[in-house]
Amino acid sequence: MEFDPTQPKWQQIADAVRQRIASGQYPARHLVSEVQLENEFGVARTTVRKATAALRDEGLIITTPGMGSFVRDRSEDERQDTQ
Repeated sequence: MEFDPTQPKWQQIADAVRQRIASGQYPARHLVSEVQLENEFGVARTTVRKATAALRDEGLIITTPGMGSFVRDRSEDERQDTQ
């Protein structure tokens, strides 16, 4: 991926992951590996952490300490709403 110099890299990485979630490339409960993203995009871990923090704030991923970040299962939300 070639970065757009007019936008922060973390934002562009978050956009890419957001797109992968929306397309189903990253299905529910898929591990979003910081190490993998760091290597894929050639950026520092802090940049990837900003991207995952933004996705977490949007409710797209859930981070469990010691386990990692996973795509949130939206169907669980729908089941809770119907109860």
